[in-house]
Amino acid sequence: MLTSIVGTNWGDEGKGRMVDLLSEKYDIVVRYQGGNNAGHTVVNEKGKFIMNLMPSGILRDETVNILGPGIVIDLEHLSGEVQSLRAGGIDINPAHLKISDRATICMPYHKLLDGLEEDRLGDKKFGSTRRGISPVYADKYMKKTIRMGDLLHWDSLPERLAGILEWKNLTVEKGYGHEPIGLEEIMAWLEKFGKPFVPYVCNTTEYLGGAIRAGKSVMFEAQLGALRDIDFGIYPYTSASTTLAAYAPIGAGVPFAKLDESIGIMKAYSSCVGEGPFTCEMFGPEAEELRKAGGEYGAATGRPRRVGGFDVVASRYGAQMQGCTYIALTKLDVLSYLKQIPVCVAYELDGKRIDTFPSDIDELNAAKPIYEDFPGFACDISACRKPEDLPQAALDYIRFIEKAVGCPIKYVSVGAERDAYITMF
Repeated sequence: MLTSIVGTNWGDEGKGRMVDLLSEKYDIVVRYQGGNNAGHTVVNEKGKFIMNLMPSGILRDETVNILGPGIVIDLEHLSGEVQSLRAGGIDINPAHLKISDRATICMPYHKLLDGLEEDRLGDKKFGSTRRGISPVYADKYMKKTIRMGDLLHWDSLPERLAGILEWKNLTVEKGYGHEPIGLEEIMAWLEKFGKPFVPYVCNTTEYLGGAIRAGKSVMFEAQLGALRDIDFGIYPYTSASTTLAAYAPIGAGVPFAKLDESIGIMKAYSSCVGEGPFTCEMFGPEAEELRKAGGEYGAATGRPRRVGGFDVVASRYGAQMQGCTYIALTKLDVLSYLKQIPVCVAYELDGKRIDTFPSDIDELNAAKPIYEDFPGFACDISACRKPEDLPQAALDYIRFIEKAVGCPIKYVSVGAERDAYITMF
């Protein structure tokens, strides 16, 4: 079984929690795109873990985890993440974690450039996490990056890096007026944070291809959501990578593989970190109450998330872009405090009701939410473990979302704990 787990909205839908839950059924978990610019929060019997780069399957000793060629790796951040996980009792070794020799390294100067550009943009900034993701992906397609496999050829690395830095300093020094980046300091950084990962670097395409041919089950884990995809998201307020399930085999290094299913992770209400259009956004006390109830603060940045009611238009579009076989609905329990549940059922644009998600940024900015209230269940559902345990209003809400987005809901999360979920069918 080859399965992708992907976000259907703006990110932060609860993918890490669902990957951790479902990964017990899989032999291998692969991260196939993005970097450390988003976080996955998982709560299990060992504690609470926030991971940015690590596949969420790392919390299971028997699962092999792969960082695929489609991701970008900040070695310093990965080092800190490994230390934190080990401090929490998680065993990490080359048999448990494999890093593609084709994965791109996110260098300190990529983070520097990210911050310099956001500062230059001022009020027109895109809401970058300043972690170097867009600059490193840009350099990847300029064919001017260092990859993990280059760490295996240490003697020739300085010469390659020197040529890249000569080119990069044209922008850093002459474009932004910042002091130039030195070769020695970057080599020292690579030696400190890169060399410890050399035993983990291998041809993961060969390993994963062999595992698939041997009948191993593989879960492909994405970061962010469909609305942050570089091609089909709310451009330019997107990530720099492809967040869609269709990219999973490519970013994982096995473009010859075919997915069997795509699980779309969808929150029972809406949340968004960063800049850009967010049509269903709530403000004032109503928003703050929902934000506090859901703990809506970025796992990677700590920033308060923008929140709103469930957005039918955006969620239906996201499920379609992800080719969802079925949906895992998360954080339904957060809505327990509401007597009436607000839902954005459509948009108003130029005085007309629309039900399709606009591709044009100006139309998205101009669109207004059309809200309807649905009966709330106004009770604690965190102990529910079967569909029949849920109050009728909660079941009705689930069935409404299924019909509205055109995709069946198989799992419903009712709490942060690993077993706090319901299988609907």
